[in-house]
Amino acid sequence: MPTQSGALRPRKTPRQARAGETVTAIVEAAAQVLEAGGVAGFNTNAVAARAGVSIGSLYQYFPNKDALTVALMARESARFREDMAAALVAPDATAALECLIAACVRQQLQRPVLALLLDEAEDRPALRGEVGSAELERLFAAIVARALPDRAEADVATATADLFAIIRGLVDAAGARGERDAGSLERRLRAAVFGYLDHTAPRQM
Repeated sequence: MPTQSGALRPRKTPRQARAGETVTAIVEAAAQVLEAGGVAGFNTNAVAARAGVSIGSLYQYFPNKDALTVALMARESARFREDMAAALVAPDATAALECLIAACVRQQLQRPVLALLLDEAEDRPALRGEVGSAELERLFAAIVARALPDRAEADVATATADLFAIIRGLVDAAGARGERDAGSLERRLRAAVFGYLDHTAPRQM
């Protein structure tokens, strides 16, 4: 996992429950400010006001708004990682892939404005790579491998890369268009994912 630069690393880690609650409130306030005002309205003063803390209290933990953005990216990544871990222990490969698809849709459409803005933030050179993706990639590959138990490792790797591109492309495009219908997006993703697998190799699920 990449090491965050000093300007983006939290100044200190909360060690008491109350301090942890303060940090949680600040990060959620950052999400709400970003959703309400976009990048133009996103600043530490607005976040502190929304969280109900002094600007000094905010700066105890987050040195600038980019550090807040990275904290938000890390929070959303952690939630997605939990969903993918749950998918991996689903009873069969079909259920695992359906859980994965639902998690991807939920990640994008549960808070669509926030998801879109964080997607854009991840592409900024200053923030690129600040939230490690290796664990997410490992979980994704393990889920795909369950659907192709008898295929060579190289074939599974190719399928993993293809399916990642398919899912990300469809989900990101839906987010960019402002879609809100989770059911519709899930149906299209299922058609794309299972259609790809059906044409790649017979599914043994």
